[in-house]
Amino acid sequence: MKVYVDADACPVKKTIITIAQDFNVPVVLVKSFSHFSHDDEQPGVEIIYVDAGAEAADYRIMQLAQQGDIIITQDYGLASLGLSKGCTVLHHKGFAYTDDNIDHLLQTRYVNAMARKSGKRTKGSKAFTTEDEAKFSDLFRKTLFKS
Repeated sequence: MKVYVDADACPVKKTIITIAQDFNVPVVLVKSFSHFSHDDEQPGVEIIYVDAGAEAADYRIMQLAQQGDIIITQDYGLASLGLSKGCTVLHHKGFAYTDDNIDHLLQTRYVNAMARKSGKRTKGSKAFTTEDEAKFSDLFRKTLFKS
C-alpha cells in the first residue's frame, strides 16, 4: 500500500508524511514542476513532478495507484477515478469520498461550474482551519490503522 497525494494545493502534506511514517507506509507526492523544491526531499517520501497541465498530476496518480492504495485529493474527478479503481480516497478537510457521496459532489461541482459560466457568482470553499486538519489527521490515522 502507498499513499498518493495530489500535492500542489494540499495543505496537509506534513501531516500526511508524519502519520504515514508512523505506520511505515510510503508516500508519493505528485506535483507540477512549477512547485519544484529541494526542501521537499525526505526519507519514505517519493516526489514525482509532472507538467503544469490542468490534470497532469491526476493522470499520473491514476497511472500509479493500485487497488488498496490511498489517494488524498480535493479534486472530485480524481476522487471518482480513484474510487472506481478500488482506492480509498480522502479529502484534506477530513472526509472520505465514497460511492454514496461522489455522485452528489460531482453534480454540485457541475451545477456551480454552469452557474459561473452563465455569469453568476458562486461561493468558494471555506478557509482551511485547524479543526479541518485535526479531522483529517484523525481520519487518516483510522484509515491506515484499518489497512
